[in-house]
Amino acid sequence: MNILEKTDGEILELASPMWADLIKYSNEGNYGAFTRNFSSSFIAGANEVEMGKQFARSDLAKNLSEDYFYLGMIRRGEYVTVLYKVTNKKNQSEWLGRLVLGYEKDKVRIFGATLF
Repeated sequence: MNILEKTDGEILELASPMWADLIKYSNEGNYGAFTRNFSSSFIAGANEVEMGKQFARSDLAKNLSEDYFYLGMIRRGEYVTVLYKVTNKKNQSEWLGRLVLGYEKDKVRIFGATLF
């Protein structure tokens, strides 16, 4: 399967609930739930101790608004990058969210997630 074969609407139906979960579980500091849709390669590259510290120390990671705004999509190779505008509830600063999706064993998984 190739995610590039899906329409923008089909990709958003998959991406937006995953993005909402990332926001929810980041705000809660729930590492296990936060990583549940990660691909095995993304999990292998994630440092669990450092991610745990980030959850504990980061105002950004604990104060993301659940009201995010879809900005666009970039298709490349076997992956789709979905871009969102996200606001920090504490100080109203705006951030660019990046969610990279692709297939792993016939299931759509997260291959990258970042806030800039």
